[in-house]
Amino acid sequence: MKSEREKELFNQAYEEVEKYKVIVSKDPFRLNYHIMPPVGLLNDPNGFIHFKGVYHLFYQWNPFETKHGAKFWGHYTSADLVHWEHQPIALAPSEWYEKNGCYSGSAIEHEGKMFLFYTGNVKDEEGNRKTYQCLAVSEDGIHFEKKGPIIHLPNGYTAHFRDPKVWKKGDAWYLVIGAQSEKGEGRAVLYSSKDLYTWEYLGPIAGGNINGLGEFGYMWECPDLFELDGQDVLIVSPQGLKPRGYLYNNLYQTGYFVGRMDYENVTFEHGGFVELDRGFDFYAPQTTLDKKGRRILFGWMGIPEENEPFHPTIDYHWIHCMTIPRKLELKHGKLYQKPVEELQKLREKGITYLDVRINGKPIELELVNGKSVEIIIDSITYDTERFEISLNGKARFIYTPSKKIATLERKSLKEDKIEARHCELESLHKLHIFLDSSSVEIFLNDGEEVFSSRIFGNVIDESIVFSSAGEISFNLRKWTLKKVFD
Repeated sequence: MKSEREKELFNQAYEEVEKYKVIVSKDPFRLNYHIMPPVGLLNDPNGFIHFKGVYHLFYQWNPFETKHGAKFWGHYTSADLVHWEHQPIALAPSEWYEKNGCYSGSAIEHEGKMFLFYTGNVKDEEGNRKTYQCLAVSEDGIHFEKKGPIIHLPNGYTAHFRDPKVWKKGDAWYLVIGAQSEKGEGRAVLYSSKDLYTWEYLGPIAGGNINGLGEFGYMWECPDLFELDGQDVLIVSPQGLKPRGYLYNNLYQTGYFVGRMDYENVTFEHGGFVELDRGFDFYAPQTTLDKKGRRILFGWMGIPEENEPFHPTIDYHWIHCMTIPRKLELKHGKLYQKPVEELQKLREKGITYLDVRINGKPIELELVNGKSVEIIIDSITYDTERFEISLNGKARFIYTPSKKIATLERKSLKEDKIEARHCELESLHKLHIFLDSSSVEIFLNDGEEVFSSRIFGNVIDESIVFSSAGEISFNLRKWTLKKVFD
């Protein structure tokens, strides 16, 4: 039963959607096949779950402005991870324990019901924060009954204690939370439960100055712990890492540790931290295990507080989007990300070029141009110092074999200059590119590395130009991709 305050907030949000619907739809940077907010600001993916044969993806949403504020949970559903239907709002910050935002969390299925776990954010008049881990339950996955706080802040942590991710292991439920210790260290903290309502604090399993990690940021957001190919993987988004060469060049980072979770002794022995995406815009991902046994990931194609006021979509009253869904695999201790197979449903107007050869002179291939396209380049052989692909004049992918460096360049959103992100890559044998009207996702070597970024610029330019400093040859397949979002 919704409270009067909740009904009021729902109505205000729907009115905002209706008010700006026409303006939003006129934005030339509106995406064709990426999940976006109908208005306002979208950030973290929440509650990603395959429930009764349907994929549900909730998202952090501020419907009232293109800034971070008192978040709602927006809600999309899909039968195939490609065609998405907007559902009624799932959560609004209507109660005392969440009045400043229904922050991020996760979803599980139990006894035929969907359970949402999320963080209730509360601030007093002086800006002091309180945090509560909360529960809402649904029979149909659409309408939710709030059960209120189930976890209160334990000793030893600041109120930066949020983003519960829940799963089952054996006959017990577990929950991991992103946290900050009173000493200002990032933490991933574990709880357990038998009934999903009463939770026992077990302690931190990873963080700064734990397991020999040393100093490692002042806050860990959006943890996600899961088993994959016989090992345990912890994905986290640390804040406060300093840039180190090609590493940690965004304001905040996202990456993972591979190891072994010992539930009995509450320890997680792990290796080093590896960045999950090398582009400009990737944060707070969340995974789910679907009925096909796949571990699938969505990420937010954005970074909190980094250049957000300079996104041109703000003029049209919206900002941010999700990545495409990706299947995760663990190979030789490294996470690989691959676009899910269902995305092939987007394809139309395919074209194939065999044995394309470039020797210094830039070329455009007839029928390859476009702003909503998928391109696969493989059978790559090269004897060159530099291979480049210019994408709609908005971004450039560059591979430098002698240095074994892959690079993505774009024009800065904030300043009149070119900025770059890099990663080490021993060799390049395959590129898989998803280009949309204001985004690019580039998968290298079947997902060994990924660059995800928003890109803005000339809305007319649809050119895709190849060039090299020496000889290179490859095969290329290209498809125009359907529009599935307004």
